[in-house]
Order: sequence, then C-alpha cells, then structure tokens
Amino acid sequence: MKYVLITGLLLSSLAGLAQDKLTPELLWKLGRVNAQGLTKDKKYIVYSVGTPDVLANKTNRKTYKIPVNGGTAVAITNADSLLENNRVSPDGGHIISSDGVKLEKVYGSDLYPELAQSKVQVYDGLNYRHWDTWEDGKFDHVFVANAANGKAAGEAKDIMAGELFDCPQKPFGGDEDFIWSPDSKKIIYVTKKQVGTAYAVSTNTDLFEYDLATGTTKNLTESNLGYDVNPAFNTAGTLAWLSMKRDGYESDKQDLVVLNNGSRTNLTAQRDDIHVESFQWSTDNRNLFFIAPINGTLQLFVVDNPGMLMKMPDIKQITSGDFDISSIVAQVGNKLIVTRTDINHAAELYVVDITNGKQTQLSHVNDEAYSKLGMCKTERRFVTTTDNEKMLVWVVYPPNFDPAKKYPTLLYCQGGPQSALTQFYSFRWNFQLMASQGYIVVAPNRRGMPGHGTKWNEQVSKDWGGQVMFDYLSAIDDVAKEPFVDKSRLGCVGASFGGFSVFRLAGMHNNRFKTFISHDGVFDFRSMYGTTDEMFFENWEKGGPYWDSTNAVALRSFSQSPSNFVNKWNTPIMIIQGGKDYRVSIEQGQQAFQAAQLKGIKSRFLYFPDENHWVLNMQNAIVWQREFYKWLKETL
Repeated sequence: MKYVLITGLLLSSLAGLAQDKLTPELLWKLGRVNAQGLTKDKKYIVYSVGTPDVLANKTNRKTYKIPVNGGTAVAITNADSLLENNRVSPDGGHIISSDGVKLEKVYGSDLYPELAQSKVQVYDGLNYRHWDTWEDGKFDHVFVANAANGKAAGEAKDIMAGELFDCPQKPFGGDEDFIWSPDSKKIIYVTKKQVGTAYAVSTNTDLFEYDLATGTTKNLTESNLGYDVNPAFNTAGTLAWLSMKRDGYESDKQDLVVLNNGSRTNLTAQRDDIHVESFQWSTDNRNLFFIAPINGTLQLFVVDNPGMLMKMPDIKQITSGDFDISSIVAQVGNKLIVTRTDINHAAELYVVDITNGKQTQLSHVNDEAYSKLGMCKTERRFVTTTDNEKMLVWVVYPPNFDPAKKYPTLLYCQGGPQSALTQFYSFRWNFQLMASQGYIVVAPNRRGMPGHGTKWNEQVSKDWGGQVMFDYLSAIDDVAKEPFVDKSRLGCVGASFGGFSVFRLAGMHNNRFKTFISHDGVFDFRSMYGTTDEMFFENWEKGGPYWDSTNAVALRSFSQSPSNFVNKWNTPIMIIQGGKDYRVSIEQGQQAFQAAQLKGIKSRFLYFPDENHWVLNMQNAIVWQREFYKWLKETL
C-alpha cells in the first residue's frame, strides 16, 4: 500500500514536471474563439476559430456550429445562410449598409487638381488624425436600399447626405451603431454631430431616429450630454442603450437606459458599483442581461424592465467566481450562451443556467493545448493602502510554485486609466505567460478602476501622479514581505496609463525596482496635450490646458508629469512605442528614451512603425514578447 502511494505521488510529480510552460510561440498557436450567433432554427451556435500562422503572418479561420445543448462541433461553410441578417429589415423590404463619402478637400491634389502629385494635407481644425489614421475628407454614412432575397435591389440612399459626421463611429464603431426598428419603419443610428475642434473636445454622441416614410431625422437623446451608444430594440419595440451623463468624460459611469412609450428609465442608476459593459434583451422582453465589472472580474447580471410601472428596477447578479463573462451570445430558454475567460484560459463558449448561474463549457477549442500546459494559481489578496482603504490585488504564481523558493516579481500597471483589471486573457499582456517564465505577477485594482464603486473609479482623474502611485507601491510592498519573493529582483511593467505609471514610478520608487518596461506610456504632459487626438480626454483628466495659470487643478496635474522627475531616474528601462499611435504619440517614447540615454541609464527603444496603440501584426507581436522577456532576463 505504501509502495502504491509513493508511486502515485511520484507519477503525479512527474506529470506536473512534464507539463510544458507557456511560451510566446505556444501562446500564438491557441485558437481564438469568436461567437457569431444563434442559428435561425435556434438549435446551434455558430462561431469561428482563428488560428495564427506566424510564419505566414496571417490568421487561418474556420467556422463551426455546435448544438446549444452541447455536442460535437461541425465545420461549416454556409454561416451566412444559417444566421439572421440584421442588416435586412424585419419585413425583408430594405437593407442598410455603411460606406465612406468624400465631403471635404484635404489633399493638395483635391484643392489644386492640376497638381496631382502633391502630398500636402490641409486642415482648418482638430481631429485631423484619430487613433491611427489621418483624416482624408471621407465620412462614413448609413445607406438604405430596397432589398430582394436579402440583397440590395436598386440604388442606395444616403440617410446622412451632406453631413460631416460618421456612422459607424470612428475608430471602433461597427454594425451595432445602426439598427432597424422591429416594425421596419425606422433606422436608429449613433453619431457625434460635431465637426473639427468641437468634435475633438466632446463625447456627446447621440441616437438619431430616421423615418423611412418621411425622410426626417430626430435626435432621441438630445437632453443627455455624454455618450449614448449601443442601441438595441426588443421585439415589442422598446429601445435600450448605454449612456454616460457628462460631456468630455469618456470613463463616466455607464448606465443601461430604456425608452418605454416616451418614458425614459435608467435601470442601473441605483447601483453605484455598476458600470455596464454590454447587454442583451431577454427573449420575453421582460428583462435585460448585462455584463459589468465587479470586484476584479466581469460578471453576468439581469435587470427587469419595469415599463411604465413606477418601481425601482430589480438587479440580480447571476454568476460569480474568478473568471470573466466576456460577452453574451444568445438566449435559449432559461440558458444563456456566453464567452468566458480566466487568467489561464482564452475565450471559450459556455452555457449559463439563468436560474442558478451554473455554467457548462460548450466549446473545447484549446483543451488539448491546455492539457499539456502548466496552469498558474491566481490569488485574491487585499492590501491596505496608504489612506487606509482595502484594495484588491491579483497575485499570479508560476506553474508548480514552490513557496520554499524565491521568485523575481513583476508589478503590473493597468492601462485606462479607468479600465477594469479582471480575469481577462490577453495575447500580449498575458499573466499566464509572464508567470510561466518564472515570475510572480502582482496586479493591483488600484484607484481608477470600475467595479469598486464610482468614488474609487474617479479618484485617478486629475491626480495621475497622486494616490494611485501609492496604491501601486502598497501592493508591491505588501507582496514583497512574503519569503518566496526575491526583493532584490522586482520589476515594473505596463502600457498606456500603465506605461505612464512606469515612467512616474521610475522617479519615485526609492530603489524598489531593478527594471522597468513602458509601452506607449505618457512621459510629458505638455507635449501629450499638444499632440494627442481626443482632447476631451486630456481636458478631463488634467483639468484643463497647461497654459491657464489661473487653473489650480490643471497646474497641479501638469506638475505630476514624469518628465519633471527624470532627475531621480536611476534604473534600466525599456521603452516601446507604436509609430501610428496618435493617442500617445511617438514623441512620448522618444523623449523618455532620450532622457534615459543622456543620463547614462541602460535603456532600449523598441519601435513599431506600423503599429498603433496596440501591437496587431502577428510577427511584430512575437518580436514584442521575445524582446520583453529578453529584457527581463538581462536586467532582472
């Protein structure tokens, strides 16, 4: 018996040791699941799987259908015929689409046709470049045409003719920005009716209702000054959408609003901790399911639609656990099909029982790969901050973690600044990948994250270099007390606001860290204010322009710029910058690298000329990860 027990333990140990550790190359072999929807007969879920081919620098895609009650996935080639086409009106009579319309002369060749080789660009206002694209005088408009057999029949009409506005919204809008009413008589579309500099300083997008019979357009959300996006009807004709109140504040509390017979109801106003990410109507029209961050995860909720009744909507949380419900795909009876991730697993399809939150995995795209990989333990840790608040910190441990050993440890700084740090699965900032290289990862839900109440979320605005920086240090100091943390080998990494955080901590860490990595981080607040694309963001986050000597809030904000503290830099740093990043423009990375070099600090500049705020090209992404871990190996 003793022999059997020892043998069992030995085999178990060997099995653990035999597991592969996740590498960039293995990460880029995982299939990426993208749910497409429920088939017309309500029996199957259609989804695609993208499998990267790094050598060819492309993604190979296959489409599948799988029974909603579970079973074997079958490859298909006729997905379009199986799914409802929401571009076609419910009565089948019309079809909507979008296309770019040239309305402004921008190029020298536009203004002076005889100078056809001119490359000059002429602008009279801001928003001359956005995200990763220079404005070219074209605006995306919504078109409607008669339809026959699901296809356009005849000439399409531009329902936004002559307007210098975009729908879908740039840069991230899609089909969700223009939809049909259930009676096929109206089109609801999202746009921000601002031009030039006014566009760059405002977030006031609205929902517009176009009447097919009269050709007239009505603003449905004129009274609201912030974002109004993601319109969706139920089958009874009640409209719901996502709404923020304040103009210029892109991270305001996002609520779920419905319009019932002219009466507007904010369904989530009662919950200070609810920031709605996405939603879907229930099939019986009585409820709305939605996803919101809560305590470091994304969870599924349901809220009732009270209609004209004068009662407080009832909100219930359906799921809970250390995972993210990342999207809602469809409802079938008392089941919801969703996608789910966690720190060890990329997105897969799951079935959620609405009555009790029980979940069953539906797709199994990456099961074989995971069976060969060592998994990472994740732990919730609550740290007391310098102002005596309790802060959630995710701690991720290497596979086969041994508390008797000492491990180098990375402080991860999240972007945003107001984006949730949850159980997401990234193909670049991947915690499992970091931990699998032998690092403990410390990821704090610091000030400026939804899911912990509005006050907590808003404390970062106009104070980027304040309490949030001490939150980071509180997190790493608390975890570093553990005997398994090698305090002489602490690193600090992050992107966007996280990249800014790296730059700022480099000037105040008092020798805690041995190395830094900053990706597309804000280094100098003045030049950021002078070059970024969406000025509403800077005006809100900094409190105003740097030249306003009467604005004490703005003056304090600009005094927190990392460039003001370079005299305290003394630690190796790698700086990563995208050449087509117009949110955090190239001069930010250049200035930081130049400062480090002129101070004689070991530093490296990793420049991606064809990437924006992210790294989207497959081979570029592999280089990014190889250089990331190469730098850590050199300096940590």
